[in-house]
Amino acid sequence: MERIEIGFIGIAVMLGLIGIRVPIGAAMGGTAFVGIWAMMGWNPAVGIARAIPFNLIGDWNLSAIPMFLLMGFFAVEAGLTKGLFGAARVLLTWLPGGLASSTVVASGLFASASGSSVATAAAFARIASPEMLRAGYDKGLATGSVAAAGTLGALIPPSVLMIVFGIILNTPINTLFIAGILPGILTAVMFIGLITVRCMLNPGLAPRVKVEVTPEEKRALIADAWPLPVLIAGVMGGIFAGVVTATEAGAAGAFLALCLALLRGRMSFAIFRNSLFATAAATAEIFVVILGAALFSRFVGLATIPTWIIGAFDGFETWQILLFICILFIVMGAFLESISIMLLTLPVLGPLLAAHDVNLIWFGIIVVKLLEIGLVTPPMGMNVFVIKSALGSRVRLGEIFRGATWFIVIDLVTLALLLFFPIITLWLPGLMQN
Repeated sequence: MERIEIGFIGIAVMLGLIGIRVPIGAAMGGTAFVGIWAMMGWNPAVGIARAIPFNLIGDWNLSAIPMFLLMGFFAVEAGLTKGLFGAARVLLTWLPGGLASSTVVASGLFASASGSSVATAAAFARIASPEMLRAGYDKGLATGSVAAAGTLGALIPPSVLMIVFGIILNTPINTLFIAGILPGILTAVMFIGLITVRCMLNPGLAPRVKVEVTPEEKRALIADAWPLPVLIAGVMGGIFAGVVTATEAGAAGAFLALCLALLRGRMSFAIFRNSLFATAAATAEIFVVILGAALFSRFVGLATIPTWIIGAFDGFETWQILLFICILFIVMGAFLESISIMLLTLPVLGPLLAAHDVNLIWFGIIVVKLLEIGLVTPPMGMNVFVIKSALGSRVRLGEIFRGATWFIVIDLVTLALLLFFPIITLWLPGLMQN
């Protein structure tokens, strides 16, 4: 049997294992080991299975993942994110659909610290959605805005997805972080614009809510919300100024989050211990997937599938290849977890992108944007099911998907802007380099 045939059989087996709920890391790693054994024999398979984990875990860039996770857990566990929704609600209540717009702002900040779109959707499904429902908001708007806003954390740095992308395709992570700032802000503005226009055209979607607060109460709300913006600004400012690398910024961010928690009197030994344990568990989970994918990538390379793909796309224009990639990522995003998608596809697509001289910084932001869209895309949009689980019988699954569809459409518009106007992504990295 030819190597290319073993490669495609391996891909089919791996997808089948994932379909029957075998853990993704085990499915990729196990399939890769058996496939390499079939192609090269037992000893080479064992040698590769020993070498790849050792070399990969020793990559200094990977240390950014546990550090940024620790920063997020410190921020969340110590309550540094607690006042975000209250402060945003006071500041944006004058807008039509102000509660939904407040959710977008607060979710974006929360997600950038927590590093998890799913965790953000779960948190704000309990914080923001019930308040919107009590205020008489349309159920689709009250839940769809939370599902969409939760995805902002992948694009607004620091982002674990950007770290993984940078490691896979050997792209500067600090540049990716800076490149994600304007697209992240643009996405949030587009969401708020959509909410505002819809609620102006149909006021019944979101009855006006008057938030009466004294100047003292307003100052208290803002004072409760300031630590997280300061934390994010400190991390990104350090990267932009060249004071720290992206890897060092993770450790600096974790230390700054700890200092802010101590300054606010919200750090205890229990919170410190729980944050460390949660970081270790999340890091182990991510690393298992990364190791399995690294083995699978080696298997795919040995099976000459990247060469086959380059040949299959010979004669295609760059825009046609990008269109295919966009469709592929959106479809996969509806069924699979984001890191797994990147690890499955990027090692194969990397040589194809290089052959067409695609700017990897720009492409990295496009990939993260596509993965965001997949999180709310039917039939298996992960954020939607998380919200349904949090709210139970108060809202139907179809109502959440109906509300999220508006945000998917505006996300596709934003994606088109990023595709046709690369300067949106590349302007800030250009300033940093100058």
